[in-house]
Amino acid sequence: MKKKLNIGLIGYGFMGRTHSNAYHQVKHFFDVPYDPVLKVVCGLVEEEAKAFADKWEYKSYVTDWHKVIEDENIDVVEICVPNNMHAEIAIAAAKAGKAICCEKPLALNVSQAEQMVKAVEEAGVPNLVSFNYRRVPAVTLAKMLIDEGRLGKIFHYRANFLQDWTISTEVPQGGMGTWRLDVKAAGSGVTGDLLAHCIDTAMWHNGPITDVSAMTETFVKERMHTETGKVEPVGIDDACTFICHYDNGSLGNFESSRYARGHKALYTFEINGEKASIAWDLHDLHRLSYFDHSDESIVRGWRSVHVTDSDMPYMDKWWVPGLQIGYEHSFVHQAAEFLQSLADGKPASPNFREGLATQYVCDAVLKSAKNKKWETVKKA
Repeated sequence: MKKKLNIGLIGYGFMGRTHSNAYHQVKHFFDVPYDPVLKVVCGLVEEEAKAFADKWEYKSYVTDWHKVIEDENIDVVEICVPNNMHAEIAIAAAKAGKAICCEKPLALNVSQAEQMVKAVEEAGVPNLVSFNYRRVPAVTLAKMLIDEGRLGKIFHYRANFLQDWTISTEVPQGGMGTWRLDVKAAGSGVTGDLLAHCIDTAMWHNGPITDVSAMTETFVKERMHTETGKVEPVGIDDACTFICHYDNGSLGNFESSRYARGHKALYTFEINGEKASIAWDLHDLHRLSYFDHSDESIVRGWRSVHVTDSDMPYMDKWWVPGLQIGYEHSFVHQAAEFLQSLADGKPASPNFREGLATQYVCDAVLKSAKNKKWETVKKA
């Protein structure tokens, strides 16, 4: 009989669903060391919290997140709320000795992120930031190929994350559904929401970013605020483009926008090395494009690698070769590795300090766009 591990979820929106589904599924596909129990969910609206608890089979629900932290039976706190609430909850959870999984970006700003890192490291509690794209099998395979030296010296890493859902001026800011457009809740726009994913993956693949030069734009300057009912200035970035240097001497190019008509979630990256290149597209997430210059010239070209074989990352836990998995499985992989790290007593990755590293890049990007000059990235 495996030891039960009680999960307390704070926040029942989109991310709350992905994390809940992961804990439901993980023990059926992975030989995890614990039996995760969905113990309590916390949400602001009682009827919605109750409905979420019933649907996802949580044992109970509350409307005050402090009760989750104060519950001695809770082992892991899952933070799936807007960015401006991450720090207070995480610091309280750390002081209470809870393991913590926090949604990205780590915090509203660098100051809060630094406080969170200090809290978890002083308390010695396990901690994880939910950069789930690391755990898409094709993205993990790219990391393996890079680490094996198959690309050789890397020259370029470029990535973008494009959406189009905020183009209409009628989209409001603030509230439960559109808090990402409210600077007080989100901290930034596409930089913290979308590029944070690209930055984390890029530094995981290619090492630290040392300096950046950026530009941002807010295309709609005012929007109606859901909570006040008034038209108020928009403080977040709708689009961001930046170039950068990596510590290994390679160059980076990043772009993100919520104004790219025709794109709902186009996240791509391409890495060019002296021996080979790799490319990936979230819209076709089970495939990795690979170019190997050592191939004979008559057959040299980009190949499409279908990442479904059992010797590829995570795929031995799922179906037979040729049958692909999807977005939600990245969270199952995250849950499996987090549970294993708890049993092993080893740090999970990316931890809060790695999340702080991404926060430092985001901070430098926003400063560069404001100051119109190169900014050095602080080391975490």
